Amino acid sequence: MANALLVEVTQHLHSRHLHPSPQWLQTFISGTRPNTPLPALKSTALFRLLATDIASTLLPPPTALFPSDIANARIQSRHLHGPLVCQVLDIEDIGHSRWSQVEAIELKERGETTKGREIVRVAPGENDATGDAGETPAVASKGPFKLLLQDAKGAKVYAFDFRGMEGLNTDMNIGLKLVLRNVEVRRAVVMLEPGGVQVLGGKIEALDKAWKEGRKERLMAAARAGREENAR
Repeated sequence: MANALLVEVTQHLHSRHLHPSPQWLQTFISGTRPNTPLPALKSTALFRLLATDIASTLLPPPTALFPSDIANARIQSRHLHGPLVCQVLDIEDIGHSRWSQVEAIELKERGETTKGREIVRVAPGENDATGDAGETPAVASKGPFKLLLQDAKGAKVYAFDFRGMEGLNTDMNIGLKLVLRNVEVRRAVVMLEPGGVQVLGGKIEALDKAWKEGRKERLMAAARAGREENAR
């Protein structure tokens, strides 16, 4: 019975392009309650796998990994056919100044939003939705964004999202899993396009917490460093 469940769960995860290691699968199956309905078992397996660091839980085929020379900027252009699962370790809004991002974070901390040049107080729970026309959450941004991606073997590469794709923004979870298909790599940078990116979801709890708690300080430090550099 356990073997049958293992096969079912494995096939379900493979259909999402996730190839968990045998150790992770065995640990998951052995820790489940007997007589758990199969649909619930599949959903739980997907949820838990997406909450892991894929560099320690996935064993995908070589075609589902970044090339070993992915960081070679001398290669002008190439394509990654995929499907390739990776996770987001960092995201930076390069469409707005760092100081404006700090101000937006502070507005959100105070429970405020902006409408034109007017600051509007919002009730708890309303920060995450768009209000009247022209009124947006304090940290809403459509980028462009610079991301740091990591594959299941630990290889890292930078990526750009110039379109402001749904699900990719500075409010997203760090450790979010993406599936890349037929994406172009230009001089060691992955160019993200809507048709080539599928958001699977998930996060790495410890990384997400540390990233969000430290974002304001990182932005302030980088802004000060940039100001000092320009003053020289």
